[in-house]
Amino acid sequence: MLNPEKFVKLGIDPPKGVLCYGPPGTGKTLLARAVTNRTDACFIHVIEVNLFKSMLVKVLAWFANYVRFTFMMARSKKACIVFFDEVDVIGGARFDDGAGGDNEVQRTMLEIVNQLNGYLVE
Repeated sequence: MLNPEKFVKLGIDPPKGVLCYGPPGTGKTLLARAVTNRTDACFIHVIEVNLFKSMLVKVLAWFANYVRFTFMMARSKKACIVFFDEVDVIGGARFDDGAGGDNEVQRTMLEIVNQLNGYLVE
Protein backbone atom coordinates (compact mmCIF):
# COMPACT_ATOMS: atom_id res chain seq x y z
CA MET A 1 0.00 0.00 0.00
CA LEU A 2 2.85 2.36 0.69
CA ASN A 3 5.12 1.46 -2.24
CA PRO A 4 3.11 0.05 -5.15
CA GLU A 5 5.93 0.96 -7.54
CA LYS A 6 8.01 -1.87 -6.05
CA PHE A 7 5.44 -4.37 -7.29
CA VAL A 8 5.39 -2.75 -10.73
CA LYS A 9 9.19 -2.90 -10.87
CA LEU A 10 9.05 -6.65 -10.16
CA GLY A 11 6.28 -7.12 -12.70
CA ILE A 12 3.73 -8.47 -10.23
CA ASP A 13 0.36 -7.25 -9.06
CA PRO A 14 0.19 -6.13 -5.44
CA PRO A 15 -2.01 -8.30 -3.21
CA LYS A 16 -5.55 -7.09 -2.75
CA GLY A 17 -6.08 -8.78 0.57
CA VAL A 18 -4.62 -10.67 3.46
CA LEU A 19 -6.16 -13.45 5.50
CA CYS A 20 -5.13 -13.52 9.15
CA TYR A 21 -6.17 -16.53 11.17
CA GLY A 22 -5.40 -17.91 14.58
CA PRO A 23 -6.79 -18.30 18.05
CA PRO A 24 -8.26 -15.34 19.94
CA GLY A 25 -5.76 -12.95 21.46
CA THR A 26 -2.95 -13.39 18.93
CA GLY A 27 -3.11 -9.84 17.57
CA LYS A 28 -5.08 -10.13 14.33
CA THR A 29 -7.22 -7.08 15.05
CA LEU A 30 -4.24 -5.15 16.38
CA LEU A 31 -2.30 -5.94 13.19
CA ALA A 32 -5.15 -4.71 10.99
CA ARG A 33 -5.46 -1.49 12.98
CA ALA A 34 -1.67 -0.95 12.92
CA VAL A 35 -1.59 -1.33 9.13
CA THR A 36 -4.50 1.10 8.90
CA ASN A 37 -2.67 3.68 10.99
CA ARG A 38 0.60 3.22 9.09
CA THR A 39 -1.03 3.60 5.69
CA ASP A 40 -3.67 6.23 6.50
CA ALA A 41 -6.30 3.90 5.08
CA CYS A 42 -9.88 3.89 6.23
CA PHE A 43 -10.81 0.97 8.51
CA ILE A 44 -14.19 -0.76 8.28
CA HIS A 45 -14.79 -3.25 11.05
CA VAL A 46 -17.61 -5.45 9.78
CA ILE A 47 -20.12 -6.34 12.48
CA GLU A 48 -18.80 -9.08 14.72
CA VAL A 49 -21.19 -11.86 13.82
CA ASN A 50 -20.39 -13.73 17.02
CA LEU A 51 -22.62 -11.23 18.83
CA PHE A 52 -25.58 -12.48 16.82
CA LYS A 53 -25.11 -16.24 17.17
CA SER A 54 -28.50 -16.73 18.82
CA MET A 55 -30.34 -15.03 15.95
CA LEU A 56 -27.95 -15.85 13.12
CA VAL A 57 -30.62 -16.98 10.63
CA LYS A 58 -32.41 -13.63 10.90
CA VAL A 59 -29.13 -11.72 10.66
CA LEU A 60 -28.02 -13.69 7.59
CA ALA A 61 -31.18 -12.63 5.79
CA TRP A 62 -29.65 -9.16 5.37
CA PHE A 63 -25.94 -9.84 5.90
CA ALA A 64 -25.12 -10.59 2.24
CA ASN A 65 -26.55 -7.19 1.25
CA TYR A 66 -24.60 -5.58 4.09
CA VAL A 67 -21.38 -7.18 2.78
CA ARG A 68 -22.08 -5.87 -0.73
CA PHE A 69 -22.75 -2.35 0.59
CA THR A 70 -19.60 -2.45 2.75
CA PHE A 71 -17.39 -3.32 -0.22
CA MET A 72 -19.06 -0.65 -2.39
CA MET A 73 -18.29 1.90 0.30
CA ALA A 74 -14.71 0.62 0.66
CA ARG A 75 -14.12 0.85 -3.10
CA SER A 76 -15.14 4.51 -3.01
CA LYS A 77 -12.20 5.27 -0.69
CA LYS A 78 -8.59 5.79 -1.77
CA ALA A 79 -7.37 3.01 0.50
CA CYS A 80 -9.52 0.94 2.80
CA ILE A 81 -9.15 -2.09 5.04
CA VAL A 82 -12.31 -4.17 5.45
CA PHE A 83 -11.92 -6.27 8.58
CA PHE A 84 -14.15 -9.30 9.17
CA ASP A 85 -13.86 -10.44 12.76
CA GLU A 86 -14.74 -14.10 13.33
CA VAL A 87 -16.08 -14.72 9.82
CA ASP A 88 -15.83 -18.43 10.63
CA VAL A 89 -19.05 -18.04 12.63
CA ILE A 90 -20.87 -17.54 9.32
CA GLY A 91 -18.91 -20.15 7.39
CA GLY A 92 -19.35 -22.74 10.13
CA ALA A 93 -23.07 -22.10 10.56
CA ARG A 94 -25.38 -24.86 9.43
CA PHE A 95 -29.13 -24.76 9.77
CA ASP A 96 -31.98 -27.08 9.05
CA ASP A 97 -34.71 -24.73 10.17
CA GLY A 98 -37.03 -25.25 7.22
CA ALA A 99 -36.82 -21.52 6.50
CA GLY A 100 -33.82 -21.50 4.16
CA GLY A 101 -31.11 -20.86 6.76
CA ASP A 102 -28.56 -22.96 4.87
CA ASN A 103 -29.30 -21.01 1.69
CA GLU A 104 -28.63 -17.74 3.52
CA VAL A 105 -25.30 -19.07 4.84
CA GLN A 106 -24.26 -20.08 1.32
CA ARG A 107 -25.47 -16.77 -0.14
CA THR A 108 -23.56 -14.76 2.45
CA MET A 109 -20.31 -16.72 2.05
CA LEU A 110 -20.59 -16.50 -1.75
CA GLU A 111 -21.06 -12.73 -1.48
CA ILE A 112 -17.97 -12.39 0.74
CA VAL A 113 -15.84 -14.50 -1.62
CA ASN A 114 -17.11 -12.66 -4.72
CA GLN A 115 -16.43 -9.27 -3.17
CA LEU A 116 -12.96 -10.34 -2.07
CA ASN A 117 -12.26 -11.49 -5.62
CA GLY A 118 -13.54 -8.21 -7.02
CA TYR A 119 -16.68 -9.54 -8.67
CA LEU A 120 -19.69 -7.28 -8.48
CA VAL A 121 -22.69 -9.53 -8.02
CA GLU A 122 -26.11 -7.92 -8.34
